[in-house]
Amino acid sequence: MLLLLLFFFLSPPIALSLNQEGLYLQRVKLGFDDPDGVLSNWNDRDDSPCHWYGVTCDSATGSVNSVDLSNANIAGPFPSLLCRLRSLTFISLYNNSINSTLPSDLSTCQNLEHLNLAQNLLTGTLPDAIADLPNLKHLDLTGNNFSGDIPVTFGSFRRLEVISLVENLFDGVIPGFLGNISTLKQLNLSYNPFSPSRIPPELGNLTNLEILWLTGCNLIGSIPASLGRLQRLIDLDLALNNLNGPIPSSLTELSSVVQIELYNNSLSGELPAAGWSKLTALRLLDASMNELNGTIPDELCSLPLESLNLYENQLEGDLPESITKSPNLYELRIFGNRLSGVLPKDLGKVSPLMWVDVSSNNFSGEIPASLCEMGELEELLMIYNSFSGQIPASLSECRSLTRVRLGNNHFSGEVPAGFWGLPHVFLLELVNNSFSGGIGKTIASATNLSSLIISKNSFSSEIPEEIGWLENLVEFSGSDNRLTGSLPSSIMNLGQLGKLDLQNNGLSGELPSELRSWKKLNELNLADNDFSGNIPEEIGSLSVLNYLDLSGNRFSGKIPFSLQNLKVNQLNLSNNRLSGDIPPLFAKEMYKNSFLGNPGLCGDITGLCDGRGDSKNLGYVWLLRSIFILAGLVLIVGVVWFYWKYRSFKGKKAIDKSKWTLMSFHKLGFSEYEILDSLDEDNVIGSGSSGKVYKAVLSNGEAVAVKKLWGGSKIADESGDVEKGQIQDDGFEAEVGTLGKIRHKNIVKLWCCCTTRDCKLLVYEYMPNGSLGDLLHSSKSGLLDWPTRYKIALDAAEGLSYLHHDCVPAIVHRDVKSNNILLDGDYGARVADFGVAKVVDASGKGPKSMSVIAGSCGYIAPEYAYTLRVNEKSDIYSFGVVILELVTGRLPVDPEFGEKDLVKWVCTTLDQKGIDHIIDPKLDGCFKEEICKVLNIGLLCTSPLPINRPTMRRVVKMLQELGAENHPKTAKKDGKLSPYYYEEASDHGSVA
Repeated sequence: MLLLLLFFFLSPPIALSLNQEGLYLQRVKLGFDDPDGVLSNWNDRDDSPCHWYGVTCDSATGSVNSVDLSNANIAGPFPSLLCRLRSLTFISLYNNSINSTLPSDLSTCQNLEHLNLAQNLLTGTLPDAIADLPNLKHLDLTGNNFSGDIPVTFGSFRRLEVISLVENLFDGVIPGFLGNISTLKQLNLSYNPFSPSRIPPELGNLTNLEILWLTGCNLIGSIPASLGRLQRLIDLDLALNNLNGPIPSSLTELSSVVQIELYNNSLSGELPAAGWSKLTALRLLDASMNELNGTIPDELCSLPLESLNLYENQLEGDLPESITKSPNLYELRIFGNRLSGVLPKDLGKVSPLMWVDVSSNNFSGEIPASLCEMGELEELLMIYNSFSGQIPASLSECRSLTRVRLGNNHFSGEVPAGFWGLPHVFLLELVNNSFSGGIGKTIASATNLSSLIISKNSFSSEIPEEIGWLENLVEFSGSDNRLTGSLPSSIMNLGQLGKLDLQNNGLSGELPSELRSWKKLNELNLADNDFSGNIPEEIGSLSVLNYLDLSGNRFSGKIPFSLQNLKVNQLNLSNNRLSGDIPPLFAKEMYKNSFLGNPGLCGDITGLCDGRGDSKNLGYVWLLRSIFILAGLVLIVGVVWFYWKYRSFKGKKAIDKSKWTLMSFHKLGFSEYEILDSLDEDNVIGSGSSGKVYKAVLSNGEAVAVKKLWGGSKIADESGDVEKGQIQDDGFEAEVGTLGKIRHKNIVKLWCCCTTRDCKLLVYEYMPNGSLGDLLHSSKSGLLDWPTRYKIALDAAEGLSYLHHDCVPAIVHRDVKSNNILLDGDYGARVADFGVAKVVDASGKGPKSMSVIAGSCGYIAPEYAYTLRVNEKSDIYSFGVVILELVTGRLPVDPEFGEKDLVKWVCTTLDQKGIDHIIDPKLDGCFKEEICKVLNIGLLCTSPLPINRPTMRRVVKMLQELGAENHPKTAKKDGKLSPYYYEEASDHGSVA
């Protein structure tokens, strides 16, 4: 017995066996791909799974009642074995890669109350058996690929409270039998390609409904009056549909509603008098879709509103005085209507106003002094009205302000001193008013100021020295005022300055000689002032300057030869006192108007040099002429000798230019011989798989780009790849066939093509700033500030939109990438390289299948790589990658990403680290809000599902609206921020 006891105590412990529920979960684990090892602690040596990752057990019985593997990066089919866990009430596999179809035996999960499979890769139709789950209360299948109809059985749920089928591929109609689920509190069906259909009036039977979310469901017809019976409804969202007719008066009976969103429909008529006792947010906007008229009801403004968006409609009359009594109102956007009268004088007195935009109306009177009474006001936009009077002194104490736009009104008087120095304002626009006085020295405190736009006023006195303390200033526009004195020396400290426009003032003195600190200056306009002295030689070191206007001053001396270093699109030095020779680069007839009114200038331009020189230089001139005559004689003798030598060898080496065939697509000012003479290795500006690109400077001073392609047979001989040679031939034909027929400001212009038997030349307009890819991913990327990048994105989008929507038949580019977006001297973008472009099949039989993948790594849409089927959605994906490049400054494929490409890296980094780790650190933080919105558009375009990508026409519209004003709307259903949710607004002009 003693030996037996010793053996018992000294023997190693025997592991208890895993219970049955643990064994089921072990089999579930085996069915998953788990690259991150989140299920590594699902250990079969445990006796119970209750401490495993994502597993929760009932404290009393020890049975598994919850499995939550959200955001675990697991993949595989839905594990039906979970239904064998008899006490299981909660399953969440949210945001993984669960694929295949949902099994039909889900009905065995008899105790299941919560099923969340949102943001996965599930496909097929919904199984009827889901409705047999007797206890199911919450069903979320958002963001999958389910298709077909919603099953009829879904009208028989017994206890269901939430059903969310957002962002799938359902293409039937919204069924009326959903109105039979009497327990339903949330019905979320947004962003599905339903067939055009009406809102089922049966939905009015859902008397417990709190949220009805039907955005982007292809709804037509009028809003049914039966929705007025939803007395518990808090949120009604029917935006982005094709609803028409008036807003039914029955909606005023929604006594619990807090938010109503009906924007981007075709609603008309007057706003109903409000009966919504709890309404806090109303969004009825976009004149291109809605046409609401009449006045704003006084009853509406008496509600406890938080957000009122009625912009871009046809509303008239006054803004009701009752709006001043809204204690929670933080957002008021009513721009783009026909509203008139004065703003209520107590507006903002009890309201924590943050965003006020009343632009583009007929308002008059003064700015209410109480707008910033609560100290929350951030944006004040009042442009294009008839406001008058002075800026209230109270606004000079509104330190929360970030954007102020008061342009194009009738304001007058001096700007309060404190208003110049508001510390958080980054945009101050006062253009086209009657303001007087000077720029206050308090502007030194406006440390965040990026754009100061005060043109077309009556500002006087000198520019204060404190202007040079604004290290973030990008634009200073003060033209058409009465400013005097010289430029302050401190202005040289503005290292971020991109535009300085002080035209038509009374400024005097000399230009500072030390200009090198203006490394980002793009536009300098000092025309029509009283500046004197020499033009500094250092001005030629401003590498990105492309607009220079110094006309109408008293500059003297010679024109600096360093100006030839600039890539100027606009040069005007006329009406000064300049003398001497014009630099050779500008001594051409095309620049004549740039130098008129300078009697002392001389050059090879008709009418600029009258031959009157000083007598003391006459002998020197004759000496030069003699030298030139002698040199000419020597040259003639040499040419004659060379000609005789040449005749003996011409059969061996001469190029027979007569064999070249020229095909022009525009009226040309040059011949093929000028092009052929430029094909020198010294003129090569780029090369690729298709050949070399040369820069050719023509006799008229213009430049063109020449792409030299070798013929298919030659390539096949050299490389041994006949198919490659055929692609080259096809590329030439595609390029000529496409660019030869289309005309658009954002498509690169093909002047002509020249061909022989074994060589082909394409002659394009020359783009001095090269390709976006080369510039963005080089040491010069700092030249591309955010406004420039935004402009490039919009230009390229308009070019692609033209190809997709305005060409008949439509053209798919198939190789959209940053290297195929070229930049002119003003950083305007052109889409280029149509060597693999294809015409879309106009027969309506769907996308055409290609025999080989065209495109570049990192830009190819997922479905194109798998199916070889090409349509416009493939270009949209590639353009989305270009947007991500502009936002992040990163390459589409980078070793730092590992096996990911840029799209996956952005999505992963955004989820794990946040937006600050995404945005290119070279970009100014003051544009962060707009950058985030453009990023959202990029994510929309790179959606893995082609159907979820917007059209290029829609992309252009979204970008144009961002050039004005646009705020992303938080997804109110589950707290996520989704790129689909846009609150479309307008800021009437400036990107800033």
